[in-house]
Amino acid sequence: MYRVLFASVLAVMVTLFASAAHAERQGDALPVCVTRAQPGMTPHHLLAGQAAFDCASSQGALPGGDYWAISPLVRRTGPLALQVASLWQDRITFYALYADGKIVSSSLDQHGAARHLQLGAIIEQRLPERAAPLVRLLWHIEGTGNLRGILRNARIVTPQESISANLKMAALYGGFAGLCIALLTYNLALWVALRYRFQLVYCVMVAALLLYALSSSGALAWAWPDLANNDRIRINYVTLGIAAVAAFAFARAFFEPSVFERHLGRLATVASGVMLLATLAFAVFSPIAPHLADRAYMYAFLVQMSVAGPLLWRAWRVRSDYLGMFVMAWGAPIALACLRAFSSLGLIGWSFWLDNSTLASMTVEALLSSIAVAYRIRVLSRERDLAREREIAALLLADTDSLTGLLNRRAFLKEVIGRSGEQTLLIADLDHFKRVNETIGHDGGDEVLRVFARTLRESVPPEALVARIGGEEFAIVAPADIAIEPRAILEKLRAGRMPYDVTVTASIGTCTGPLLREVDWKALYACADRALFEAKSAGRDRVRGRHLPDRWAA
Repeated sequence: MYRVLFASVLAVMVTLFASAAHAERQGDALPVCVTRAQPGMTPHHLLAGQAAFDCASSQGALPGGDYWAISPLVRRTGPLALQVASLWQDRITFYALYADGKIVSSSLDQHGAARHLQLGAIIEQRLPERAAPLVRLLWHIEGTGNLRGILRNARIVTPQESISANLKMAALYGGFAGLCIALLTYNLALWVALRYRFQLVYCVMVAALLLYALSSSGALAWAWPDLANNDRIRINYVTLGIAAVAAFAFARAFFEPSVFERHLGRLATVASGVMLLATLAFAVFSPIAPHLADRAYMYAFLVQMSVAGPLLWRAWRVRSDYLGMFVMAWGAPIALACLRAFSSLGLIGWSFWLDNSTLASMTVEALLSSIAVAYRIRVLSRERDLAREREIAALLLADTDSLTGLLNRRAFLKEVIGRSGEQTLLIADLDHFKRVNETIGHDGGDEVLRVFARTLRESVPPEALVARIGGEEFAIVAPADIAIEPRAILEKLRAGRMPYDVTVTASIGTCTGPLLREVDWKALYACADRALFEAKSAGRDRVRGRHLPDRWAA
């Protein structure tokens, strides 16, 4: 099954990346050189080559502020449009130099940039059609926060190429939006019927991803033309941060409780708290210090992603039933998210496909997480159906305990009192059962009792009688000449697998004596109970034995 899923995931990712890459290749790419803006610089002087531009340094290493960027010589005619990636900027002005010496310019503030957004968060400005060919392009970028660079992905495209790229990106984003809406509807309906918490958390995560795709694609600016472009970028950060926190909340609800116990649970809580604080800080302080807010956000994002390693290790150690499905659904998104964060921090180079990898990774994650949810529900349903069948069967038997299927106290005493010869009584009691109930709930505690009852039945010879005589207290009676090894029962309990992989131990007290009369039972039970108390006092998860005094046996 995992091979089929892996092949499907690979096919989806290849298709998405190929489509995005094809859209990115539309038109002619323009490598640019930049220089920091200085007083007295004018477009005429810069286009005439009277200033030095840096073509070698990484844009990501430059501080924020005002800059000029210039293209190499070009020679294009006909109807053209100029595209650049949408970045954190207060204003961007382009100057187009034509062969006849004419310079044409156009300026966009944050609101103008939002109104000129194309799908894929690309700012596009149409160039006037002139008889003279286009020679060179110059940009004046004011108030850049340099979150991803000064000027990225500059291209010259024709109107037909622009329309083609928009159509391809519309198909990709529209398909993803339809997928998210379908998954939301499906899982909300399931949550209403089944009320599993991980379903609701999954819906929050998908809703945040849908909002992120709407904003990061630029479609939000189409629906809200008066939105400032920097505010749209802030929405990107907020929705992505919420999606990241919701994703780890989903993982916490999806896995068995034992995966997140102790230090890992606290670590995940701290990492999610740091991510939420960084998201809130960016939303509030990015207009004042965008570069600093971005760095804090990215480091918080990497802190949260770093929890994935210990999470997978812990899930493997406790033999989680859902580890394989989780790795399939989350492996690529986590890896791509880390690479994108590294790119944002300048640790690796920038590329269009990596900057837009979120769409592919979100699609894969949403698809496979939905499959994982369905698998989780199937496992829980099977466990619940099995428990119901056992409960119904037990209720049909008047002498059995309705939960475990063992003899109840009344039937047990009816069977054992009156037996001739020496008898051995074992009293087994689960250790810290209240803590088990508090950890996995009473339904999970009931399942633990069922598993323990099954362990007892499988560990004793057919001649022995096994009963549940109290809440988590069980009794075994067998003739004294039939060997029952209590330590073997405890070893089998330790080696077995409990619901949600909780760790469960038991203590056992034994005593040997007659069982001819009811008074014998009371004496034998008191003796075994004292032995059980000694086992508990000695540290639990052990066996203690006693014998009735000879005078009582006589």
